Amino acid sequence: MSIKPGINPESEFDHFPNEEHQIIKQFSREWYVTNAGSKFSLANSEYRYFLIKPTSLYTEMFNIEREVAVVFDPYRTFQPRALDAIDTAINNYQTVRVERIISILISKDKNIEAKIERLLNINPETRIIVPFYYEELNTNVDDFFIRNRFKKHSYTRDLFAFESPLKKDLYFFGRQDLVLRIANRHRSNENSGLFGLRKTGKTSVVFGISRTLETTGDKSVFIDCQNPAFHQRRWYHALHYIVQEIKSQYKLPSNTKNEERFTPQDAPILFERELRRIHRELNKKSLLLIFDEIENISHDISPSPHWATDLDFVYFWQTLRSLFQKLNNVFSYLIVGTNPRCIEQATIKGKDNPIFNQVAITYMPSFDIVQTRQMVRKLGRVMGLKFDELIYAKLTEDYGGHPFLIRHICSEINKVCDINRPATVDTFVYQEAKEIFDRNSHNYIEMILNVLKLFYADEYSMLEYLASGDQDTFKEFSDLSPYYTNHLLGYEIIKTNGRQFAIKIDVVKQYLISKNKYRKINLSEQEMWLEVSQRRNQIEVKLRSIVRRQLQIAFGQDEAKQKVLKIYGKSGNNKYRRTSYKDLFNPNKVNVYFDDIRKLIITNWDLFKNIFETDQQATNAILQTINKYRVDAHAKSITSDEMAFFRSSIIQIEEALENF
Repeated sequence: MSIKPGINPESEFDHFPNEEHQIIKQFSREWYVTNAGSKFSLANSEYRYFLIKPTSLYTEMFNIEREVAVVFDPYRTFQPRALDAIDTAINNYQTVRVERIISILISKDKNIEAKIERLLNINPETRIIVPFYYEELNTNVDDFFIRNRFKKHSYTRDLFAFESPLKKDLYFFGRQDLVLRIANRHRSNENSGLFGLRKTGKTSVVFGISRTLETTGDKSVFIDCQNPAFHQRRWYHALHYIVQEIKSQYKLPSNTKNEERFTPQDAPILFERELRRIHRELNKKSLLLIFDEIENISHDISPSPHWATDLDFVYFWQTLRSLFQKLNNVFSYLIVGTNPRCIEQATIKGKDNPIFNQVAITYMPSFDIVQTRQMVRKLGRVMGLKFDELIYAKLTEDYGGHPFLIRHICSEINKVCDINRPATVDTFVYQEAKEIFDRNSHNYIEMILNVLKLFYADEYSMLEYLASGDQDTFKEFSDLSPYYTNHLLGYEIIKTNGRQFAIKIDVVKQYLISKNKYRKINLSEQEMWLEVSQRRNQIEVKLRSIVRRQLQIAFGQDEAKQKVLKIYGKSGNNKYRRTSYKDLFNPNKVNVYFDDIRKLIITNWDLFKNIFETDQQATNAILQTINKYRVDAHAKSITSDEMAFFRSSIIQIEEALENF
C-alpha cells in the first residue's frame, strides 16, 4: 500500500510546544506522521519524540521501509546524552517496527551538524543521524530541503568500512547463534574456546557475549592477553591483575597495593579468597573470565619469556582449573585466539597441560549467503545502494564468507558508485569494484594471515604449498599432524572433497601465489631467465630511486651530480655533463647500468649501510652476482645450482629494499 504524506488523526500532540508542532507539520508534507511518541526525562534532561513513516519517494531513494524516530533536543548546547535519548525512543518499539540504523535529531544548537559529524568520527558505530536545527525547520523550507539533508548524511557514510571490533548490536550481523551458544555454555557452568583467523570477528563476538549475559544479570570480564600489563606479569601476579580488572569493571572496593602478597605459594589461596568475595558482592552471579589473544600467554609463542619458556602457563591454568572444579558456579572461562594448540598440547616441558582437551573448541564460522545478504542489504540500503540478488552469492563465494573481506569489497563498491545514488549494484559494478579491491587487498590478507605466519609456521607453509598446487607436500604435513589440517578446515580457509584440498578464498590464494612465485623448482631454462630478468629489473628500479635520493640528501644536487658523473667515467662525463641530476638516473635518457648503481652504493657506503643487512664486502659480492646473470650477457645455459645461488643472493636485496 502506498504511503501518503500527512498526520495520523488519532495521535495527540498536546505535549509538544508550538515551535515543535510546526516542525512536525513540516515533516508531514513529505512523510506520514504515525505516532506522537511521548515526553521523557533522561539524566535530568527532558526530550520529546515522534515517529514518521516514509512515503514511496523516501522508500525509493533510501530503501527505508520502517518508521523513523525523530527526537527533539530542546537545548542550546548539544550534549552526547541526546543520542541516548534516541536509543530510549527507539527501544520503546519492536525491532521490526522502527528503523535502528537511521534516525533524526532536531536541536536548538546552531552547530548541530558539525558536532554530530565530529561525534561520528570518534565513534563510527553510531547510527546514521540526520541532524536539523530548530530555526531552519520553522521557516518555509522547500520540498528538497529535508531529502537533501538525508542525502548528505546517509549517502556519505560508509557503513562497511569498520576496522575495529563491534561493541554494539547495531552493525553486528550473522553471529547471534554463536553468541547464544557460548553464553549458554557459561550458564551451564562449562568452559569454552573460540578460535579463528584475524579479522573474522572474534572480539566482536566476545562483546556480543558480554551484552547477552548482561541482559540476564550475568557477569563477564575481558582480559586482553595482548596487553603487556598482563602478559609481562608472572603467573601469580597475573592472578592479582584479573582480580583488579573485575573490581575495576564492577566498581568494587579494591586494594591495589597487595600484589606483593600474591607470591607463587600464596597466589592460588588469595585468588580463591578474592573470587569468593567478588561472588558475594556480585549477588552470587557466575562470572565469565574472557581471555582474548591467548597466544600472548601460551607456551613457545608468548612475547614474554616466562610464559614462552618457563612453566607459567602450567601453573596459571592449574590454578584456574582447580578452582573451577572446586567453586561450583562461581566462574567459567572463555579462551579466545587464533589457534587452539594451547588446548591440544598434552604436555608442556614434560608437565601435564591442565587444560588439555578440557575446553570445547569452536571455530568462527564463515557467512553463508543468507547472512551475507542480511548484512550487505541492511547496510547498503540506507547508503543508497541496492544490490542485485545474485551479488550476495558472488560475494559469499568469491570471499569465502569472510565478513571482513566482504565488508571491504562492499566499501569499494560504495566508492565505485560514488555520488550516483540511489544506485543499483549489478554484476558490472561488482566486477569493477572486485578488480580494484583484489589488486589492493594485500594489506588485508597479510593482516588476516600474519598470526599464522608468525606463530604457526607449519600451517602457513601448508597454505603456501596448497596455493602452488603441491598437494603431495600438503598431505605430508597433514599426515605428520592431523591438527594442522583440522585447524585450516576449522578456519574455513580451505575446503576438501575428501580426496583433494583447495584454498576456499580466491584472493588469499592469489596473494600466496604472488608471494611465492619465485620458489618454484624444476624450472625450464626459459623460465629461469625470465625470473632472473624480472627480479633483477624490479630491484634495479628501486635501487636507482634510492641511490638518487640518498646522494641528493647527503651532498646536495650539484655535488651529487659530480659523484655520479665520476662513476660514469670520462666519456660519460663529457656526454652527460649538461644532463639534469634527475635524468642521470633515467635509463631512457642516459646509459645507466646496474653496475653503475652498485659502484655508487659501495663508494658511498656510509649512506647505504643501514639499508642492507650485510656488510660492505658481502653486499658488493651479492650485487655483482645479480649483475652477472643479466639477460643480455648470459651464457647459453644456466644450471640449477647457479639459479639457486642467484635466488639466495637476490632475496637478501629484495627483503632489504622492502624493509627500507
